[in-house]
Amino acid sequence: MALTESKMISLGIKAPEFSLPNTVDNSIKSWKDIKGSNGTVVMFLCNHCPYVIHVNSELIKIANEYSSKGIGFVAISSNDVVNYPDDTPDKMKLVAKVLMYPFPYLYDESQDVAKAYNAACTPDLYLFNGEEKLYYRGRLDESRPGNQKPLTGKDLRLALELLLRGEKPLEKQYPGAGCNIKWKQ
Repeated sequence: MALTESKMISLGIKAPEFSLPNTVDNSIKSWKDIKGSNGTVVMFLCNHCPYVIHVNSELIKIANEYSSKGIGFVAISSNDVVNYPDDTPDKMKLVAKVLMYPFPYLYDESQDVAKAYNAACTPDLYLFNGEEKLYYRGRLDESRPGNQKPLTGKDLRLALELLLRGEKPLEKQYPGAGCNIKWKQ
């Protein structure tokens, strides 16, 4: 597993639109369906990545905590399922149900959405404000599999709190890190 960092794209860019199948209930979800009135967290995840497996519980806690505060959440998997069959939509549905994801888990078969967001790794996290402008991108916290640092979600939580208080984004934001997105050949 090669460690890949997220690309620190410019704050303030508008959230790219999308319309993708939700593996949980077979519906189609668009940006407008998932966006929150106060902000939206877009997470590029997958089933098999040890970095995602490590942070899943904290992502679920944060989504459960902040959904009631007008923050929308969505997870998207863009991996090549031919070469990575653990990430197929039927297995995505199973993971979402077993872990009780409180957000849609969308499948980006064409990988166009990952490219539009400039996503590089799993997990790759983006927080957009209520005006759909990028407010935060980067890591959940310092914890990684095996580094013995506690899983707290402190970086994303701080960004969410600042956003909800109407404050400016953090000047120093750290890239997320995980498995690279498995691009089609």
